[in-house]
Amino acid sequence: MQVLLASAGEPWETEVVLDLQRPGCGLILVRRCMDVADAVATAASGQADAVLFGRALPGLDSDVVARVTESGAVTVGLVEDVEGPDATTLVDMGVACVVHRSALEDVPAAVQRARRLTPDGLVHPSPGALEPAIPDEAFGVDGSPLPVGRVVACWGPTGAPGRSTVALGLASELSARSVPTLVVDVDVHGGALAQMLAMLDEVSGVLAAARLAGNGTLTLAALHGHVREINPHLRVLTGLPRADRWAQLRPSALVSLLRTASQMAPFVILDCGFDLEQDEELSFDTSAPRRNGATLAALERADVVLAIGSAEPLGLARLARGVLDLTQAVPGCDPQIVVNRMRSSLGWTTEDIAATVERFVGRRPIAFLPEDRAAVDRTWIDGRTLTECAPDSPLRAAIAELATSLGATGSVTPRRRLRRRGR
Repeated sequence: MQVLLASAGEPWETEVVLDLQRPGCGLILVRRCMDVADAVATAASGQADAVLFGRALPGLDSDVVARVTESGAVTVGLVEDVEGPDATTLVDMGVACVVHRSALEDVPAAVQRARRLTPDGLVHPSPGALEPAIPDEAFGVDGSPLPVGRVVACWGPTGAPGRSTVALGLASELSARSVPTLVVDVDVHGGALAQMLAMLDEVSGVLAAARLAGNGTLTLAALHGHVREINPHLRVLTGLPRADRWAQLRPSALVSLLRTASQMAPFVILDCGFDLEQDEELSFDTSAPRRNGATLAALERADVVLAIGSAEPLGLARLARGVLDLTQAVPGCDPQIVVNRMRSSLGWTTEDIAATVERFVGRRPIAFLPEDRAAVDRTWIDGRTLTECAPDSPLRAAIAELATSLGATGSVTPRRRLRRRGR
């Protein structure tokens, strides 16, 4: 088995090189890589079956691991203690397996086990394709596993059909039922949740958390330090303050972030961007950041995807094309259709629109949300949610029914304004 060694900075690197040259090791050292760029480029050439990483390698993060994995090589972490913090950090970065640096004879079997984790026996670029280690924080004091939150992605085609309004509305309704909820803004074309909630600062919670996730150091305690508390049951991870910072939200880091976020609350609501294009890399000769990679990663990680479209003819046409693009971009995705901005001026009934959507998309909408411009304007002016400042709104009532259809339970408090902290 041919391997690359990328462990510059480790005190045991020379010893490992000598062990790799020992007869009967079963491994052939193709190259000793001096930095992450060297490791990524050599792995992309297809010269090795596996890349052996040391934790001390400068620049090593989840994005480097994902790029090596994308080339078809299995990533292996070499550590002094397979149960120590370095091993945990490497696994959180997405490496396929971790072995003791003196037990190189275990590498071939570990690589084969990693390949068998995928149905086709090949290595895939997403860290989620490999079985991640479950951190100690995922278990209670008695050793029993804590429940993992349900990830709900609010997506919709171009044209601003109301993705952010629905995402925040759902999160607010869930929190009003005393269900702890985290809403995360992952729109790479410009986050809106911070502005909608009057959080007009330049600090991005999602970027700060993604940096830690990329380094394999994001814990529940660290994530708590980057979320903003709206009320006792609702927290927000704010998005990009400027659209030109999209390159800092890497897909591999986002996958790790969402894995940790799902341990924080029973429901994690994602406000996603609209674009699903996958051919940005055609403009480059080498691997390059993909603006829509974070959106695709979020949709792949979601347990439920809500495809939101507006009720007018243009909105329905965009919805039909968008759902087709979505199912092609994310194989296995079964989006639930939500028709927003229903209004009598269109002259259509809900049955008319349901039949139209079913004819073009092959499935009926699960919810119809009425247009309520006055209530939405009030929320934006006040920097609050529909649940707080427009409890009698028909839109709020429809979103509450949508929350119920997602399996939300708890004691509903439809008319009580939740006291907001930190305002």
